[in-house]
Amino acid sequence: MFSSKAALPFAAAAGLAVANVYYAPPLLQDMAADLGMAHSTVGVVTTATQVGYGLGLVFVAPLGDRLDRRRLVGAQSALSSLALIAVALAPAVPALLAALAVVGVLAVLAQVLVAYAAILADPADRGRIVGVVTSGIVIGILLTRTVAGVLADLAGWRSVYLVSAAATLAMGLLLYRTLPRSAPRRIPYPSLVASTFRLFAEVPMLRIRATLALLLFMALNVLLAPLALPLSAPPFSLSTTEIGLFGLAGAAGALGAARAGRHADRAQRTTRAGLLIMLVSWLPIALLPTSIWLLAMGVLAFDFGLQSVHVANQSLIYRVRPDAQSRLTAAYMLCYSLGSAAGAIASTLVHAIAGWTGVSALGAAVTLTALLFWAATKEKSHDDRNRRPADLLP
Repeated sequence: MFSSKAALPFAAAAGLAVANVYYAPPLLQDMAADLGMAHSTVGVVTTATQVGYGLGLVFVAPLGDRLDRRRLVGAQSALSSLALIAVALAPAVPALLAALAVVGVLAVLAQVLVAYAAILADPADRGRIVGVVTSGIVIGILLTRTVAGVLADLAGWRSVYLVSAAATLAMGLLLYRTLPRSAPRRIPYPSLVASTFRLFAEVPMLRIRATLALLLFMALNVLLAPLALPLSAPPFSLSTTEIGLFGLAGAAGALGAARAGRHADRAQRTTRAGLLIMLVSWLPIALLPTSIWLLAMGVLAFDFGLQSVHVANQSLIYRVRPDAQSRLTAAYMLCYSLGSAAGAIASTLVHAIAGWTGVSALGAAVTLTALLFWAATKEKSHDDRNRRPADLLP
């Protein structure tokens, strides 16, 4: 039986994999100084990783429905370690960008592991197992700034990627030695990729929950993208490492995802509660100029609500098409990525015009939109539950 305890290595490996996408932002200044990059163009470092991640969702993550997942996990872990070493040893900007793009492509290992864990779990425990692995992913994202800041202060920015390479390889070897084999499926690769996009047309549940994911993670990045600006300015004047500690508040909230998974059978109530918590949390977040502690409370509540909905989303879509869980994950996470990018861009522009008050108003508006969208579509969310899975491929 695949238990929550058995899912912990999946959670750790998934957290390590997705963290590789998020190490760069807190290290940009150190990278620019080391490699002679202009501050006006250093943002391309983050872009390279995110573009690679998007390509990985389209062209790599669906392979979980075609190949032996044990071998796929082992190969991705080994190649990720090599790519991370290439980042750490990059002598110039072109080599750095190429290596980071490859790191992004291979970081979709996190999504392969989520789908794999869902397949191994008993149907009655699937929501709980997905919650455990998803918690690992979110904690990995939220703690990257803290880990990167500490390691960079101690041994330079390159040490961050060397440490991650060693940890990724060790975890990959552990999973490869302990995971069961899965039978490969004879699906032509072009058809596999095309069917990922056809899922949006064929599965109403995916359309609804992926749209919710887009709005949820847009709201998250509205919060996170400009957060360092008010915290590093007077009266707080926090250092990069101190700002990174705010990830601990979010990580504490993310632990709620595991519990939310236990209530997958009550996904609509979980969704409603999570969205309401997210909406209310913008009030203490908006009071940042008054109190840094209110911000910490707001971040904790916001992330608890977000992860509750995120786990409910995944639990529902995995029920509908158990024959295509890797492709469902890839399709869902594409919307996640689009929302994340849109939130980061929008909040940066709004902060320049209207400050933190404008950012908070934007975040609350996006969250309210998600709540209204859920209310308008909640009845349709039941349409797929008793539908027999169909073959995705001709």
